[in-house]
Parts: sequence; structure tokens; C-alpha cells
Amino acid sequence: MSKTIHYTRASSRANWHVYLTLTKPKVVALMLLTALVGMCLAVPDALPLQQASFGLIGIAMMAGSAAAYNHLIDRRIDSIMARTYKRPLPSGDIKASHVMMFATSIGLIGFVILYALVNPLTAWLTFASLVGYAVIYTMYLKRATPQNIVIAGIAGAMPPLLGWTAVTGELHAHAWLLVMIIFIWTPPHFWALAVHRKEDYAKADIPMLPVTHGVEYTKTSILLYTILLALVCLMPALVGMSGTIYWIGSVFLSLGFIGYAWKLKFNPNESSAIETFKFSIYHLMALFVLLLFDHYLT
Repeated sequence: MSKTIHYTRASSRANWHVYLTLTKPKVVALMLLTALVGMCLAVPDALPLQQASFGLIGIAMMAGSAAAYNHLIDRRIDSIMARTYKRPLPSGDIKASHVMMFATSIGLIGFVILYALVNPLTAWLTFASLVGYAVIYTMYLKRATPQNIVIAGIAGAMPPLLGWTAVTGELHAHAWLLVMIIFIWTPPHFWALAVHRKEDYAKADIPMLPVTHGVEYTKTSILLYTILLALVCLMPALVGMSGTIYWIGSVFLSLGFIGYAWKLKFNPNESSAIETFKFSIYHLMALFVLLLFDHYLT
């Protein structure tokens, strides 16, 4: 009897972990950080508790839904690639029908939370982001063009705008500037991973830039995008959205990203691409934390 109870508890924990994995929690956590910064920058004083709390919950649920749909749609590709073959669907940990129900359920709940407890604008913008990522990118662009991540980057760049609208109920140029930063950051971030995993993408017949245009062309594109990103990252300071703490920090972060891209292009080793990819994540996290510190300390 005790063995049965122990097995049931272990099985429940395993199922819980599978469903959590479907939502890509690390990706969602980074999105929520940028959404929270968007909220904080949108208001001069304390955040409105209801809009901020339910806004983050609703955005998280719909982002998790988009991630789960991505698992579902890409399950054949995931089974081929070394990076993804252990995901829940290729490994047989969960049925496709269960993923469909889970993704639809949390997406619907998230939409209702945003619509009823935050505001309709945020609900519809978040829904548009879900469709952009889960349908337009995953089902079409990813398989259609090497510029897939550039075109679809707007969907993943939306969280700061969603955070902003959640607490204000309106769009603002400063929120779109935050979106622009993530939009320009996305290609060098993802292309670095694509360089590292070029053979995987080729085997799965996904036209990522290193597969269609070659590794050297992609490395050049990464370097040029990091330079463009450095300029875009200065814009919050130039338009008076942030101050000294942010612009000094952003310069150092941009130099770091450019440095990694330069090394990847002109002096690479076997780990240069994945190191550039990892640094890009820290770069975006630190950049938005700097925006937050600058907002409250200057």
C-alpha cells in the first residue's frame, strides 16, 4: 500500500514537471521581467496592485500557452534535433491531445484574466502575440524563410508593451521603444544558437540563416545587429526615458555583446557561438534591470 502511494506521488510530481516544461518557464520568466519593467516605467509612483498582479499572471499564462502550442506544432522537428528530442512530446511523456487541452485551457484562462481584471487592450494585444508566435512563426515563417526570426521577432518583443498597457490602458511611444530593443536583440541572440546548432536545423530542414546563407554570413549579420542594438539601446537615455545609470550600463553591456560577436566572427572556437547566445540572455536581463534601477534611483 505504501509503495502504491509513493508511486502515485512520484507520478504526480513527474506530470507536474512535464506540464511546467511545456510552458518554457525560463523564457516566460525573462518575458515577465521585461513586462514588469514596462509596468514600472509606465507609472511615476507605486504600481496599481490589481492591474500589475493580474497582468503578470495573465501574460504568463498566455505566454505559457504559446510555448505549449510550439511544443505541439514542432513535435516532429523536435524529435529530429539533438537539442529538443528529450522534450515531453518526442520523448513520449505526454500525449499530443493533452498538450492541446492544456495549451488551450491556460491560454483561455489567461485571456479572461486580462480582459476582465486588467483591460481589453492588454488581452487582445497578448492574444495577438500568442497567434504571432504559435501560429504565424511556428507554423509558417519558421519553415518558409531564413528571415523567420527577424519577421516574427515582434511577437516575442511585446511583453514590455503588454506590461505598459496593463497599468495604463493605453499605448505609448516609450513602450514601443522597449519593444524595439527586444526586436533588434532577437536576431543576434537566436542566430548565435543557430550557428551552434546548424547541423540540427539542416537535418530538420529548417531554413535558418546559417543553413541557407552559411555560417560566415550569419556571423557577420550577428556582429552588425549587435552594433545596431547598441545604438537602439541608447535611445531611452536620448529621449529622456532614463538617465545616467542606464546609459552607462547599457554602453558596457553593448560593448560586451559586440565583443562576443567580434570574437565569434574573427577569432572563434568551438564554444564561441553558444557563449554568445548565453551572454545575449544576460545582456537583455541586465539591460532591463538597469532600466528599473535607473527609474527608481534617479
